[in-house]
Amino acid sequence: MTILNREWYQTIARRRSRRLYEARPVAPATLEQLDRFCREFKPFPAARAVLVPAPGDEVFRGILGHYGKIKGAPAFIAFLGEAESPYLYERVGYLGEGVILEATRLGLGTCWVGGFFRPEVAARLVGTRPGEKVVAVTPVGYATGRWSAEEKLMTGFGRNHRRKPLAELATGLDQSCWPNWVKVAMEAARLAPSAMNRQPWRFEVGKNTITVAVDNLHDTYNIPKRLDCGIAMLHLELGALAAGVTGTWKFLPSPRVARFTL
Repeated sequence: MTILNREWYQTIARRRSRRLYEARPVAPATLEQLDRFCREFKPFPAARAVLVPAPGDEVFRGILGHYGKIKGAPAFIAFLGEAESPYLYERVGYLGEGVILEATRLGLGTCWVGGFFRPEVAARLVGTRPGEKVVAVTPVGYATGRWSAEEKLMTGFGRNHRRKPLAELATGLDQSCWPNWVKVAMEAARLAPSAMNRQPWRFEVGKNTITVAVDNLHDTYNIPKRLDCGIAMLHLELGALAAGVTGTWKFLPSPRVARFTL
């Protein structure tokens, strides 16, 4: 699996979903660096990210209501994979969050969009391969200093991301017995973004393992919960890495998602 950037752990705390962008292009050197990263970051062979250095107004035209409208982004990134590949959504979530954290590290604004966009338009602009589907997209650009009402609603502006307490999310080994790496990994996973902030992940903590599962099998907002859990997987691994621990993932059948093992 591709080696993760340790700087992403520090980026987790400052990443926010941004929907309003300044009317100026991304600096060419920054855009080139991000494009190269999208081409080279391949933790899974069946999933990839493609940077489109052009406004995605047509792609985001389907976003309505409280989800917030994307405005002014000079570029976008599509996250796609082989439609028949097992664990497609988990893999795209993991991959996509790596790209989003890298964009954040480079000073750019982003916003996960897994529903209410036009995948057929994104597929045409990206140039998908046979059998591929676009699972999600993100705008990319310099976020405005002004926060929209929708952005404040979706991010829990100023309220620690409005995340559920770990006591509500975790089972297994008693929290008082967690080693330090588990504490750091779980806190990082808790801060993962999800569709409409639904936070569908649940964690079962073992002696040397953490198993990720969905809260239930009912997907909402036309977005697979396993996509959100793939995002949480990356956060969990980054937390473990920050605590000096490395491990491996094994994907699991539903309702479980994957198990991280030292």
